[in-house]
Amino acid sequence: MKAKLLERRNPFDKSFNSAIHVYPHFLDIWHYHAELELVYILSSTGTRFIGDSIQPFEAGELVLIGEGLPHMWQNDPEYFEKDSGLKAEAITLHFKKDFAGNGLLEMPEMHQIHQLFELAAQGIVFGKETADQAKERMHEIHGLNGFDRLIRLLELLQMLATQGDYQFLSTKGFSNPAEKSGDRRIDKVYAFTFNNFRKNITLDEVADVANLNPTAFCRFFKKHTKKNYSKFLNEIRIGYACKLLLEERLNISEVGYESGFNNLSNFNRQFKNLMSISPSQFLAKHHVKK
Repeated sequence: MKAKLLERRNPFDKSFNSAIHVYPHFLDIWHYHAELELVYILSSTGTRFIGDSIQPFEAGELVLIGEGLPHMWQNDPEYFEKDSGLKAEAITLHFKKDFAGNGLLEMPEMHQIHQLFELAAQGIVFGKETADQAKERMHEIHGLNGFDRLIRLLELLQMLATQGDYQFLSTKGFSNPAEKSGDRRIDKVYAFTFNNFRKNITLDEVADVANLNPTAFCRFFKKHTKKNYSKFLNEIRIGYACKLLLEERLNISEVGYESGFNNLSNFNRQFKNLMSISPSQFLAKHHVKK
């Protein structure tokens, strides 16, 4: 499985797309596209995959995704149950860097928006106050036509570009590695890992996905991501473990096994290496914040 390219066409009278989606669950497809994507989650919960980031998501979240950056919103299992009555809702804007014409980003007045687009290559999640402001503006844009619609988008982007309450999602090492090299094998490796990280993955298996022998694969992966595969795999597993810990449905030992670790001591060691605290300290810290 590889990241799927989704191609969009703008309506003949519009320079960018806006949509309000209401599904029983979001489309479970690891994909990318030529447009930047701004998405506000109106309802539902689950796991967000953006580049090499894996984190829980919930209603009220605002994310900006750069062009060509693979991503997927995967709802929790209950959303896939028959007659669950649950809904996954989001409002989205899709636009290309040159949506207002060639040379747009070269204008001095567009400097901050230009920087925002560069930062979006890693994926950005904004703070709650910014997200709430953006939600209202995105709804307004969705209801507009013509010149006013274009101006409101520029105003929204300028607002986002001047906010400091955001966090990066994917690492710099991931930023469009396949786009830079023209080698789509890296997409296959990421997709395979996201679909199988809960299981035991051998070096031979993942090397076979890239049609390489293990030694060549290790060089290939390090060249494209600036990290070795075992570190990347542990980052994915620990990200998923954090989601499970926050849900409080499983104990720490069960979370470790569910996240793909074959013994508790290794889980605790890897968790502390990446998070700088133990799983139990992570839980205590979360409870204090509550």
